[in-house]
Amino acid sequence: MTPTDLETMHGTAPVINALPGEPVPYYLSSGEGLRFETDGQLWTVIARGADTAGLFDAAYVLGPRGAEAPFHSLASHQRSYFVVEGSVQVWLPGQSRILVPGDSVHVPEGTPVAYRMLSHMTRLLFFSAPSGALDALVGSQATVERHVYSPAGSGHAELLLPNGALVHDLPRVDTQDAWDERLPAGAEAYFLRSRTGDRRAWPDAINAYAARGRTTGGRYFAVDTLAAPQPYIIRHFHQQHTENFLCLSGRIWLWVNGEELLLTPGDFLHAPAGTVHSFAIAAHNTRMLGLLTSDVFEPFFDVTGVATDDLVHTEGLIDPSVVMGGMQAHPDLDVVVVGGPPQRVRATGL
Repeated sequence: MTPTDLETMHGTAPVINALPGEPVPYYLSSGEGLRFETDGQLWTVIARGADTAGLFDAAYVLGPRGAEAPFHSLASHQRSYFVVEGSVQVWLPGQSRILVPGDSVHVPEGTPVAYRMLSHMTRLLFFSAPSGALDALVGSQATVERHVYSPAGSGHAELLLPNGALVHDLPRVDTQDAWDERLPAGAEAYFLRSRTGDRRAWPDAINAYAARGRTTGGRYFAVDTLAAPQPYIIRHFHQQHTENFLCLSGRIWLWVNGEELLLTPGDFLHAPAGTVHSFAIAAHNTRMLGLLTSDVFEPFFDVTGVATDDLVHTEGLIDPSVVMGGMQAHPDLDVVVVGGPPQRVRATGL
């Protein structure tokens, strides 16, 4: 980014509860975004190509027991589905799992996937890179004002599949009771159970990779962070990648270009390159999902953390100097520190 671009981005206040239509910082509280009902499922679009400079698009998918999508594939998109609430049966060719909150499935380009929701009010997070997969939905006439699917199942009778999807006539095999806890060596389809994957310990926190660059063709990586309450980290920005924060549980304070925002479960914050930001964990056992595009920042978590097989953090175990020491030893990481931690100014007693 040029100095002028950086100065402009540093001074851009986050857009609140609206999609901006340009790649600037924005915040959406749970349930906000562009909403579409199709075949009994409510899709809440929280990111489009216009909002992310074409890097990705994303949506929450909310549905009742029995809502489903047939086997379909996308020729040029890497996708991830994270279970946020409820339960869902997911099929890949020759495989099937029942997934619950925290579990995920990752689908490379050209690979068919299908799902059926098993619980009422099941909610999935759909993430696809590059953008474009949601163009057909956004361009449809299925827009609704409601924040939950209608009890009668109104809306478009046919499911609007992702843009360019090919439908496949594949058998839906029986569920396998498998414990999927390892990331594959390359870009292949895989299931992953909650809190598993490659894990790195921080002071009073643990980061679990749900996806790495090697599994997404370098398009993005995903980190599920479990943390105890802790103050703001240093103010910083990135020049080469976009960072996205989703609160899965607990509370997270985000400081974004001088504005302080509180994230509670379901809330989303998009911080494009050049956004000065910091975060603080404000509740015990808070879980934060980070989705970062591209994968250029992935080594940061490896060099600032300690490899571990633990599934939860041990309070007070990791020396805090490990984080700063890792940063100082690797000055080529895409992080530019601009100052110390910001001061809490909102609801300081919480």
